[in-house]
Amino acid sequence: MKTSISIWAAAGLAIALPTALTLSSPLVATAVQLADGTVYFEQPPSLIDYGTTRTTTFAPNPTYYFTVTLPPNAGEPLQRVTIEQRDSSTFARRVDYRLDETYAFVGTQGERGDRLSLGSVAYDRDTQTLSVTFDPPLPPGTTATLALRPRRNPQLDGTYLFRVVAFPPEPDNGSTHGQFLGFGRLHFDRPEFFRWGDRWW
Repeated sequence: MKTSISIWAAAGLAIALPTALTLSSPLVATAVQLADGTVYFEQPPSLIDYGTTRTTTFAPNPTYYFTVTLPPNAGEPLQRVTIEQRDSSTFARRVDYRLDETYAFVGTQGERGDRLSLGSVAYDRDTQTLSVTFDPPLPPGTTATLALRPRRNPQLDGTYLFRVVAFPPEPDNGSTHGQFLGFGRLHFDRPEFFRWGDRWW
């Protein structure tokens, strides 16, 4: 149960004190909640890094990394992250994921910590959006990296944009506001053996 104290009556905002949420130790956080029950991060997470293990078009079994950090004063844990591929209207540009191979770990690509437990991993083909839920949610002060496992890279070269949005846990009597963190930009080139003189093959 949350105890709310109204602080900005004109804006309809309230501060809520949730029960402690834990990953490895108890934490107490203060969240921002609208009068309609919508929960926001007090200080939003940040997308601090992204990359891929294979940078050539049509390369099989790459891994795409997206690293998110949740500040200590976030006010809420991190429950879910969505990653939406932009400009994927054609089959040649579309990324097809192996959902059961998605994983996450504490830290960055260069400094990996423990694996994180994931709940649901879902994919909306209509919007080209991958949704990953952390179970339990990540407490404030955590840096975590999501590892996505496409079957292969897109067929066409160029820069691809992946829109990253983070969500706090959804309350029983309200909803959550997804915080847009930015775009992960992955660039893919054609393999050199496709090039002959000034032409690509």
